[in-house]
Amino acid sequence: MGDIADVEADAIVNAANSALWMGSGVAGAIKREGGSQIESEAVSKGPIAVGEAVATSAGFLKAKWVIHAAVMGQDLKTDGTKIQMATISSLRLAAELNAESIALPSLGTGVGGFPMRRAAEIMIQVALDHANRLNRPRHITFVLFSEDCKEAFDRALEKAGKRVEVSG
Repeated sequence: MGDIADVEADAIVNAANSALWMGSGVAGAIKREGGSQIESEAVSKGPIAVGEAVATSAGFLKAKWVIHAAVMGQDLKTDGTKIQMATISSLRLAAELNAESIALPSLGTGVGGFPMRRAAEIMIQVALDHANRLNRPRHITFVLFSEDCKEAFDRALEKAGKRVEVSG
């Protein structure tokens, strides 16, 4: 399945905590591939409120920016509202950066332990709402870590009545 650290997009999203330190999961992959300067830059901009997002450079990654979406606090717990707000903040920040493309992981479903199916429904709805209001970013891609995750996002798209591509 996909590794967000390898994606060619203007911006990629890191599923962050509010202190913006980068541990395991998506954050760990981004830090490993992009370099520790991404974490240093992120931490210097924090802490931020859960649901908010900040952008940093992307180090050695193919992307221009890493958007750090605080989907959980330092307790590493999340819920649907936090996932919704972090997704909204990520897409808004990408638009402010004039990013043409953004790649998002499934927020809150790794370390945060949130149910994949529900996270997919929330994130798909936010992405569709955003796309209907703004023309940036033009390309929204979900980079998913397993076949189960891809199936959850495909089902959420079907439920929303939309036919678009979900990248695995």
